[in-house]
Amino acid sequence: MPDTLSYFAHPTAVLDDGCRIGAGSRIWHFCHLSSGAEVGEECSLGQNVFVADGVRLGRNVKVQNNVSLYSGVECADDVFIGPSAVFTNVLNPRAAVVRRHEYQRTVLGRGVSIGANATIVCGVQLGEYAFVGAGSVVTKDVPSYALVYGNPARWRGWMSAYGHQLTFNEAGRATCPESGEQYVLADGQVRRVGPES
Repeated sequence: MPDTLSYFAHPTAVLDDGCRIGAGSRIWHFCHLSSGAEVGEECSLGQNVFVADGVRLGRNVKVQNNVSLYSGVECADDVFIGPSAVFTNVLNPRAAVVRRHEYQRTVLGRGVSIGANATIVCGVQLGEYAFVGAGSVVTKDVPSYALVYGNPARWRGWMSAYGHQLTFNEAGRATCPESGEQYVLADGQVRRVGPES
C-alpha cells in the first residue's frame, strides 16, 4: 500500500495492495485502483474512476468522474480526461472468448485533452497536446497539436498547448493568443518554437 501521508484518498476509495500513488494526488469517492496501477504525482481522479492493472498515469493527470482506464492505457504528464470518456482494450470482444493476451496499447502524449463522453478505441496513439472534442469516437492515431472531433473523429484544425485553435499564416506560422508561443506547420506536422519575438 502506498504511503497514505503523501496523497489523499476518500474513505470510499478501494486501493488494492500493490498500486502506486504519487505524492499530492487526490483519489475521490468510489474510485478503484487495481494492484498494478501506477498514478503519478499531483494527479486527480474524480468520483467513480477505475484504474486497471498495468495502467500508468504520469504527473498532473486529471481524470474526471465515471472514467474506466483499462489495461493498456498509458498517459503522459498533464493529460486531461473528461467525464464519462470511454477507453477499450480489445478490438473484437466476445463474452465467450478470453482475449486478455490481446490487449491493445493506447498512448496519450503529454498535454492531451479528451472531451466528455468521447470514446478512444484501443491501439491508437494521441500525440502531445492533441485535443479530442466531446462525444467523439477516435479510431486512429492523432498527430500532436491536432484538433479532432466527430464520429469517427476527423482532423479539424490545430490547437496550442494552452488549448486555443491556431490560425496559420502563409508562412506556416501561428501564435497562441494566450501564451504568445509560436508554432510552425510544415509537412502536415505542428511544432512549438517558442514565445513570440
